[in-house]
Amino acid sequence: MTTDTTPTTAGREGGPAPLVLVTGGSGYVGAHTVAALLRQGYRVRTTVRSADRSDEVASQLAAAGVDASGLEFAVADLSADAGWGDAVAGADHVLHVASPFPPAGTVDNDDEIIVPARDGTLRVLHAAHDAGVRRVVMTSSFAAVGYGAVPRDLYTEADWTEPTDDNTAYIRSKAIAERAAWDLVAGWGGSTELTVVNPVGIFGPALGPKLSVSLGFVKALLEGAMPVVPRQIFGVVDVRDVADLHIRAMLHPRAGGERFLAVSGMSSFYGVGQILRRRLGDLAAAVPERELTDDEVRERATSDPALRESVSQLGRTPVISSEKARRVLGWSPRDVEDTIEDSARSLIRLGLVQG
Repeated sequence: MTTDTTPTTAGREGGPAPLVLVTGGSGYVGAHTVAALLRQGYRVRTTVRSADRSDEVASQLAAAGVDASGLEFAVADLSADAGWGDAVAGADHVLHVASPFPPAGTVDNDDEIIVPARDGTLRVLHAAHDAGVRRVVMTSSFAAVGYGAVPRDLYTEADWTEPTDDNTAYIRSKAIAERAAWDLVAGWGGSTELTVVNPVGIFGPALGPKLSVSLGFVKALLEGAMPVVPRQIFGVVDVRDVADLHIRAMLHPRAGGERFLAVSGMSSFYGVGQILRRRLGDLAAAVPERELTDDEVRERATSDPALRESVSQLGRTPVISSEKARRVLGWSPRDVEDTIEDSARSLIRLGLVQG
């Protein structure tokens, strides 16, 4: 889907097109967002943690069919102040997509995830405010919305995960970082607006070999690495629609000061597998045909920390609403089945599925 607003008016009137800073252009959402902006005629600058990451971004954009020759790069790390002033200089808009996340197995305590997520977000906001940027669109997560101590049947933007609830460090980091962002901007009295996009599980085409958690799950299903799956219902959204929602939130006059859930529909681990079987036929022959029972999930969770979240979701069929994004921003996401199929076919096309 593409935005129905017109991003290049300034360029067509003889002046330069607006310049958009996208943090974290080498990431999954970041690369798709940069690609969408370039297709729509924006000038784009993206941050990378080191200069040698620029080739990685260019490679992903090539996979998306986009020429990266006009893309600007700025070296800036969310863990340090250096470089952020230059990164935001001259930017008309800032899309803060990047989120620091340490490699698996390197975390000794929760603060190693929480503190960088919070401080990195505040660092970008301060730089944008100092540069006079009118609005920052921040990528948060459903993790900041739907993991409260009391589960709900329907989730909207009014819901919050409390930072003190008993959740994983990643979930808490999203809630803490977003709360800190809203608190900081509130003190500025409207001189810099904040808009937040809260995606659910993000699927869609891979642009390179470094896979998100969701795409890693699709890969595992296709390779037969998950002979059975737990019962768990979750939201699905296409990465291309997440990029589109960021651009709509950047442009729409009513988006300032608002949160927008990004979800196109609900599925389950087993449901994703069945979509793959329907859409890919023999290519999905290794996809599991059985769900774990609830008792099996509880038993396995005692020795497998990865199943902890699944235990908390047993017996639940939550609904996550995208009504606000559709109504206010005119957002119209892809069908879940199309997204799952596109995810799988991209992995196969890139030679990332073994067997």
